[in-house]
Amino acid sequence: MFFTVEEKDILAGRTTDVYFLRTEEVLRKKGLNPKVVAEVTTTQRGWGVFSGLENVAHMLEGKPLDVYAMPEGTVFFGDEPVLRIEGRYLDFARYETAILGFLCHESGIATKAARIKKAAGAAQVISFGTRRQHPALAAVIERNAYLGGMDGVSNVAGAEAIGIKPMGTMPHALIICFGDQVAAWKAFDEVLPEDVPRICLCDTYYDEKTEAVLAAETLKERLEAVRLDTPSSRRGDFPRLVKEVRWELDIRGFKNVRIFVSGGIDEEEIIELRNVVDGFGVGTCVANARTIDFALDIVEREGTPCAKRGKLGGRKQVYRKPGTLDDRVLLESEEPPVGYEPLLKPVLKEGEIVMRFSLSEARERVLKQLKLLP
Repeated sequence: MFFTVEEKDILAGRTTDVYFLRTEEVLRKKGLNPKVVAEVTTTQRGWGVFSGLENVAHMLEGKPLDVYAMPEGTVFFGDEPVLRIEGRYLDFARYETAILGFLCHESGIATKAARIKKAAGAAQVISFGTRRQHPALAAVIERNAYLGGMDGVSNVAGAEAIGIKPMGTMPHALIICFGDQVAAWKAFDEVLPEDVPRICLCDTYYDEKTEAVLAAETLKERLEAVRLDTPSSRRGDFPRLVKEVRWELDIRGFKNVRIFVSGGIDEEEIIELRNVVDGFGVGTCVANARTIDFALDIVEREGTPCAKRGKLGGRKQVYRKPGTLDDRVLLESEEPPVGYEPLLKPVLKEGEIVMRFSLSEARERVLKQLKLLP
């Protein structure tokens, strides 16, 4: 009904490019099924956050393959293998499309979320972006936004899928339905349970400063924050506007009322505003994040190094000095550098999942590494 592919089709390898099925046919008819080592790498510059591995592990589970990878939430750099598959080629050939789909898309969202969190510093960031993507992807978007370091997510089904409570304020529609800001704010406060933060949207009809003061005088000590969702066409000097709101709240004794902003927020706006606001609702730039351009390439065939042009042959390992982001990429047969630890960990051994997955640990991994990035 909603033009989505069922899980059984993914597990059966039907979400593949047709040339992999043709490749299978040719190899089988010619009696070829070499033992290979394949690696996933990207030539993109800069750093990224690795994600999507848990889905890959479940898809390949039960197949006679050994898989090694960086744990989810690991910061990686260009030309580093983030995942390695060892086994007969026909046991994973048709899954290349889905493997890359999981890793490219999810790592892209997690990377952008991490960049947003890095830019925001101590300010809170909430994912508001599922309205920008197909609703079937809500859990994918929210999981990777949270894994990438964002402090909360707004989508109900997405939050439920990852085991956290959704976060949000109120839409303009609530205020417009009442036809009056004060009536809407009062109804919100009267109807909803105490554990729902009293955060009033303050830009529907009047100037943001006027509405923020009006909200504070209406809910008084019950008001936790105001949200400014000012459209870009009316922002002007947005940092100055926010400072005005802060000033007017403070001089009236509402210093405890926090200020959240949303609406087309990206890294540049966050850097401009992070010292004058308490939190951000960030949607489009995370949900529509540029995918990481991973590729999966055979680098060893029947024990002999091989690679196409532009790729480095041979089975490799990535080593990192603990407490740093200082990495070394060496052939696995080479002596590991002293004081460094391997990043590619066992994920599957003969098709059995041996890695433990934890979203909270992956997120903590991201947050620790962000402190090491300039």
